[in-house]
Amino acid sequence: MYCYTCRSDEQHRRLTPDEKTWLRNRTGRKTVEEFFMCTAPDCRNLRTGFHQHPFDPVIRVPLPD
Repeated sequence: MYCYTCRSDEQHRRLTPDEKTWLRNRTGRKTVEEFFMCTAPDCRNLRTGFHQHPFDPVIRVPLPD
């Protein structure tokens, strides 16, 4: 998938349960099943299957503790 932040096609993955909880709390959305995270080093930008840039400003998933 294309990553808006990297400006190139990059591997993306679905969010883990902890990341989904974090995103629900951050955005107030009831469901976040449609989001994917860029796996490029130091990116972690979020997108959906259809929207390359769903948040302005960009939301990046924090690194796990």
